[in-house]
Amino acid sequence: MDKFTTLTGVAAPMPLINIDTDMIIPKNFLKTIKRSGLGVNLFDEMRYDDNGAEKPDFVLNKPAYRNAEILVAGDNFGCGSSREHAPWAIKDFGIRCVISTSFADIFFNNCFKNGILPIVLPQEDVDKLMDDAERGANAILTVDLEAQTITGPDGGTIGFEVDAHKKHCLLEGLDDIDLTLEKAGAIKSFESRAAMERPWV
Repeated sequence: MDKFTTLTGVAAPMPLINIDTDMIIPKNFLKTIKRSGLGVNLFDEMRYDDNGAEKPDFVLNKPAYRNAEILVAGDNFGCGSSREHAPWAIKDFGIRCVISTSFADIFFNNCFKNGILPIVLPQEDVDKLMDDAERGANAILTVDLEAQTITGPDGGTIGFEVDAHKKHCLLEGLDDIDLTLEKAGAIKSFESRAAMERPWV
């Protein structure tokens, strides 16, 4: 998993509330088990018309936001079914941080497991960042995970909270498999001891 330390990039505003996982990546794209290739279908039904042409008014289709790496979203982001394809699609598009007042629990945890930093902030702080994000190509935010700060285009700083263990995993680029492999020595010792004590197993 890619490490997350400091991210400086364009922030895209998406103030719509209750964006569910089916809006993030519709069910017809869930046949793959690959984590790559889903970015083109992120927010598919909002990005494209029935003929597959881009809708020019959708935020991520606008020139200023095509390379957005941060998403400032409305309340209750990632609700709905617990599909891990949702964070896969977000990351594959190039977004590494989502900021909102609240997230659905499963989506929230899946983000950390896939190298995405979800940040929960009070409404007044999200409103400020949403206003910053509406500046188009000038909507540059810097997210510093170590310092737990977000710096806006005017230099203002907002602090955020993050679970210490999840922070460690992002900073070090550790997913669940990596965390298990950190214990490889202890696991091997346990298996060797168990084989000696219970050779019939």
